[in-house]
Amino acid sequence: MHFIYIIQGKNDQLYKGITTNLTNRIQDHNAGRTRSTKAGRPWKLIYFEKIKGYSNARLREKYLKSAAGRRWIEKNIHLWVPRPID
Repeated sequence: MHFIYIIQGKNDQLYKGITTNLTNRIQDHNAGRTRSTKAGRPWKLIYFEKIKGYSNARLREKYLKSAAGRRWIEKNIHLWVPRPID
């Protein structure tokens, strides 16, 4: 079983990834053990999907990193991360 996930950093930047151990992977990001996310700490998990098979998970991750996937995230992020009301 694989997970695709989206984490949000301190300046609202988003990172999308794939892992077999979601808890450990988030800890790695927050401990600075991942070069690409070291500067954005702390990271919080805002979305994940559990997917059977690496190939299927990789396809979903690639989609989320595409222009269409970024639009999908922008359209749905308010469901996962509440924004303060002005």
